[in-house]
Amino acid sequence: MGQPPPLARLYAGETGPLTARVDSVAARLGTPERRVAASLAQLGLAARLWSVALGPAALYGRFPDLDPRDVYWDGSLTSPDDLWWTGTATRPGTVEELREAVQEAHLVPLAQAFHADSRISPRLLWGNAGSALAGALRELVRWARARGRPEVGERAAALVSGLLDHPDLARTVQGPALRRTSCCLYYRSPAGGLCGDCVFDHPPALRGPTGLETRPPAP
Repeated sequence: MGQPPPLARLYAGETGPLTARVDSVAARLGTPERRVAASLAQLGLAARLWSVALGPAALYGRFPDLDPRDVYWDGSLTSPDDLWWTGTATRPGTVEELREAVQEAHLVPLAQAFHADSRISPRLLWGNAGSALAGALRELVRWARARGRPEVGERAAALVSGLLDHPDLARTVQGPALRRTSCCLYYRSPAGGLCGDCVFDHPPALRGPTGLETRPPAP
């Protein structure tokens, strides 16, 4: 097997690895709906990209320069082993730098690639990105509290607040708990349920022999 490609090649149109990843996720979930698998695959990538940037930014004031040419992705592996960074440069841990390095350099072209693969709603994809960012913040705050480092959680919260003040991410989550305003579609998989930040209070009712065709559309 050859070396897996950097994400830059995926963003340039080499979508074979992405297609294979969505196929793999669909098989693991046992779902006939490709957009469900695409949503969860994109959510996982977004979560890791935000996490590896936000954590160091909050802890040290700098984070890895995640140039897409230096971030390699092996879609045949499961997370977190599928993604790794080969660079050495770092960037200042500011809202502007995080937005440029993660949102603009990765999440925008990722959303375009997943939409092209599965015709999945851009609103849902940005909802996933906002949810992933909120999830990274929750983990950092939990870590900071457990270690008596409240300043880390405060810095992370300030960064996330700034990042969410952008048209693509604004209103993707809301309230003190940062509950999402769209659905990742996990509930539509055979073994699915509701995520901790789900927009739904209860799983939508299922009807018919499979329930797939009669479920309400996701927000």
